[in-house]
Parts: sequence; structure tokens; C-alpha cells
Amino acid sequence: MSIQAMIDEWYPVGIFAQLDEAGRNTMLMGEPIVVTKDGNARVTGRNGRSLPVKVRYGHVWTSLGEPKKDLFPIPEADQPGRRFVDVGVVRVRCSPLRAVENFLDIAHFPFVHTDILGAEPHTEVQNYKVEIREDVDEVWATQVKFYQPQAAKSASGGITTEYMYRVAAPTCTVLYKTCPPRPTEWDVITLFVQPLTEELCDVWPWMALFDDETSMTDLIHFQQTIFLQDRSILENQIPRLLPLDPGMEIPTRADMTSIAYRRWLKRHNYTYGAQLVAQ
Repeated sequence: MSIQAMIDEWYPVGIFAQLDEAGRNTMLMGEPIVVTKDGNARVTGRNGRSLPVKVRYGHVWTSLGEPKKDLFPIPEADQPGRRFVDVGVVRVRCSPLRAVENFLDIAHFPFVHTDILGAEPHTEVQNYKVEIREDVDEVWATQVKFYQPQAAKSASGGITTEYMYRVAAPTCTVLYKTCPPRPTEWDVITLFVQPLTEELCDVWPWMALFDDETSMTDLIHFQQTIFLQDRSILENQIPRLLPLDPGMEIPTRADMTSIAYRRWLKRHNYTYGAQLVAQ
């Protein structure tokens, strides 16, 4: 599959605070790269070529091409009082686009994250709004509400949680959700996906929270528990590549965000990790 449409995008390749001069040997869209830190972050690609670098949201970002725009903004990353959580990395044998789509799926909460993000009989996905915002060229889902036994590590007891989902780049998505300690604010949970190949990715969750009580270790373990529950599902999905043809999978009302995401990918020819026709 061609990578041309996605080659100029920014991708996460490491946690800045965890880098050293020895570096991290990894891969980006099939190309071996080395991520090192000598004061500043550096990324080297094939034949020793220097790749563009940004350090933002606790992570090092790079591109195999020449990005036409800056890295997407997350204003909450500059908001005083928030705790910023570098959750770590999870390697998943799935398409990087599949990893993002799974993050957008609400209906699986009661069945995959039982008694944490969902529980029977509270399985109904209520009506919500999905749009492709042309001014920022992003997919947004708003007015999403779901009952959750434990919406966050800081939550005590079940609440109806409100969500907003935002696809800010082909392999990066941002979730805004009810903040139990501060009902007037949003907790921010992101999924930054590094495409190693079309069927293998490293997933770097990152959070910006208002939570002054929970230890950093517990915050990290809570989010890792959630994603590791997802990994077994992701690694068993067939086909491994994300189908972009509307006729290849049967959607339901709960899949509106996924449908918009696939339509947006197809519009921009973001097809690295996608399957275009039935096989």
C-alpha cells in the first residue's frame, strides 16, 4: 500500500524523558529509525538522514517526509494544575488505523471493560453527534453519554460519563471525558499511534488530568489495564487492515464515529494500514 498521503504526517516515536544517548531503535512505516537524546531529541532514518523532530505532550515526534502543518494542538497541555501522564507503550499486532478506530468505539465498553467503563444491563449507546469539521479537518463526536461503573481512577461509584472524541491526525485521537473531581472541566486521554508496519504498531497513551490524589503509578496502571483489555480484541480482528469500503462490514448506530473516520481517511487517501476492497 502506498504511504505517500501519510508520509508527511507527524508520528510519536518515544517518550522524551525516557530517552538517553544509547537511543531507541525502532521503525516508522517500514523504515528503521533511531531516536536519541543529547540535550535535545534527534531522529535518524535510513542511511543516517536526519528527520524532523518535535517534542510535545511528553513524546518525541518525527516524520519520514516534510510535514505541511504543525503538530495538532491540545490546549489542555498548557493548562495549569493538570497532571500529565506518560502511560508508556504497548505493541499491538494490528493496523495502526484499527487501533484508532477501536479507541472510538463506545459499544464495546460493557463487554470488554466490564465493571470499569461499562456493565450490563447498561449497554445502550444513546444518540450522539458526529461531524467532519472542515475548518480544522478533524473528525469530532460530541454529546456522547454512557453509564460507567468506574469512569476514572479518581471516580468513586458509577456515573453517567460524557465524552467528546476527536481524530486529530490519521493515527492520533483525543478523548475528552467527564472529570469526576472537577465537573466543569474535561479529562483528556489521548492515543498516539506509531505505525511500525501496516499490521504492527506501537501505541503511546498520554493523559492530562485533574487528579491530585491518585498516585502516578496507579494512574498509569489503570490506563494500561484498559488498553491491554483492548489489545486481545485488536489482535484477533479480521481482516487485520481497516476496511474502507462501506460494504465490507455492517455498521450500527454506535459506529457513526467509525464511519466518519473511514470516510475521512478515504477522502485524504490515508490508506497505509487500510484495505480498500473486499478480498
